[in-house]
Amino acid sequence: MKKNIPFLAVEGRSSGYYTLLAILGAFILASLGAFYFMEHNGHYVTGMSNEVVWGMPHVFAVFLIVAASGALNVASISSVFNKKAYKPLARLSGLLSLALLAGGLMILVLDLGRPERLVIAMTYYNLKSIFAWNMLLYNGFFAIVIVYLWTMMQRGMGDYTRIAGTAAFIWRLALTTGTGSIFGFLVARQGYDAAIMAPMFIIMSFSFGLAIFLLVLMASYNWTERPLGDAIFNRLKNLLGVFVAAVMYFVLAYHLTNLYEAQHHGFEAFILRDGGIYTQLFWIGQVIIGGVIPLIIFYTPSLAKNRNLVGFGALLVIIGGLAQMYGIIIGGQAYPMDIFPGKEVIETTFADGSIASYSPTLAETLLGLGGVAVALFLVAFCVKIMQFLPASLADKDVDAHHKAS
Repeated sequence: MKKNIPFLAVEGRSSGYYTLLAILGAFILASLGAFYFMEHNGHYVTGMSNEVVWGMPHVFAVFLIVAASGALNVASISSVFNKKAYKPLARLSGLLSLALLAGGLMILVLDLGRPERLVIAMTYYNLKSIFAWNMLLYNGFFAIVIVYLWTMMQRGMGDYTRIAGTAAFIWRLALTTGTGSIFGFLVARQGYDAAIMAPMFIIMSFSFGLAIFLLVLMASYNWTERPLGDAIFNRLKNLLGVFVAAVMYFVLAYHLTNLYEAQHHGFEAFILRDGGIYTQLFWIGQVIIGGVIPLIIFYTPSLAKNRNLVGFGALLVIIGGLAQMYGIIIGGQAYPMDIFPGKEVIETTFADGSIASYSPTLAETLLGLGGVAVALFLVAFCVKIMQFLPASLADKDVDAHHKAS
């Protein structure tokens, strides 16, 4: 970075800004209506059942929580690894991470069935439960990132930014490890029972969070007509490509490990070949849309020069991430549990050994989209009332090696 760049709040007086808030507000109201419908009538009006107890709201919630950790990665690169080129983006990175976590947790709270019981979950902890650990990790993440942002935005606190950033970096790794361990610790489900789940969720967070960050950054600077130079844009694009490739590597390692273990052969055949919608989501949604096409866009020189195509690639990463979460969460439950591995059991006619059916309802989908709307609304509102965005990210301002033409 060549010099200190001033941070300016967005004016937020245009019709486009108010239209954006109105659209996001409409989604939030719709999600609240969906919550009331499900809470008033009971969860039998959803697609969830005794076999599939985590549905579409959980897909969105876990995706947003995982992405929240990854969105903070840009700030961590700046503070922890002392990459000065990323310093102007650190404030927006911290804000987006808090907003995404708030949106994800809103979905979980409203999907509890009895949201008022959240107080019990926050005050009574069973430390043998990974869910209790995650309550501590979520609350701690909010506290640490808020302090981290304060050190960045308050004059005279800059000397403490690296300390706060290091604490936030370690905490977010723990948070994502805890989220991945929710599935890795569930040994009863053949699709979950894998230690690689924790590190895979960490690299997934890097990919999903950076894809969302890149789109938010592009939208913010296009709509406010602020300069966004090629230097920082290409850094983020190339880094996103590395993370997408890393996710594909971990997915490959996960499935190869499962194929090596005979007890997981049935689940692997289900996901990779015989699972219907889950197989389609894996190969088309996760691998092709979320992995192969974005990598082609990011690393083909003629395509990577087109910012609209790069933004489209980031959007595909998000779509592929949602497909991956759907396959992990829903597909892992749909496959029947082998309660007594290696033993012969007498099966009943009550769904024993059969693939569970699940079709998400409109109410579930609206609740999930409401969490996304909450996150984006918080970002749009906060950049108006506080100084989160640099006045310029032009190459002459952020690239120390830039030479004026």
